[in-house]
Amino acid sequence: MTISVLVADDQEMVRTGFRLILSAEPGVEVVGEAGTGAEAVELARRLRPDVVLMDIRMPELDGLEATRALTADPEPPRIVVVTTFDLDEYVYGALRAGACGFLLKDAGPRLLVEAVRAAAAGDALVSPSVTVRLLEHLTAPAAKTPRLPDPLSPRELDVVRAVARGRTNNEIAADLFVSLSTVKTHLTNVHAKLGARNRVEVAAWAWENGQVDSL
Repeated sequence: MTISVLVADDQEMVRTGFRLILSAEPGVEVVGEAGTGAEAVELARRLRPDVVLMDIRMPELDGLEATRALTADPEPPRIVVVTTFDLDEYVYGALRAGACGFLLKDAGPRLLVEAVRAAAAGDALVSPSVTVRLLEHLTAPAAKTPRLPDPLSPRELDVVRAVARGRTNNEIAADLFVSLSTVKTHLTNVHAKLGARNRVEVAAWAWENGQVDSL
């Protein structure tokens, strides 16, 4: 199954570079390019791509507002925020608005492809070197874990903390000495209990509620 991608960035060189990288990948097709946030919203609604690579700082409509507009649609695309700044409050805002991950523009071809494939699969690329640092700086830990209508089990909390540190499902399974399917089951339960749409929101919850020690 081919993954369709829309690239939204106000720099033509960036769009061209992303298109060349992604077009060389089997099963990935760049179906459109947008140079402004408004154009990104219009093209995404018309072309209905699986994934949108969304720059933050664009004319007419910035990536944050464009992300909010698209994630409010009945069947939104998966949005990966692309930015030059790894500690940009706008990135955090976009993730909370419904984007499923983010990527630095200089992250390299491998991570770009991984981010697109992860988004298309309904997951999020959460990088320990970037996402964790962003969340640590932009969230204020609570004094203790808040009460939830359906509390997390000790093992679910272990999984949440691992997600907040950028661990993949396979890494979590190895760390906790459980099967991959068990990790996925725990994550499904965690998403339901927290009302989280993706791993980024799970990680944000962990940082906001003091579940991860400072790095």
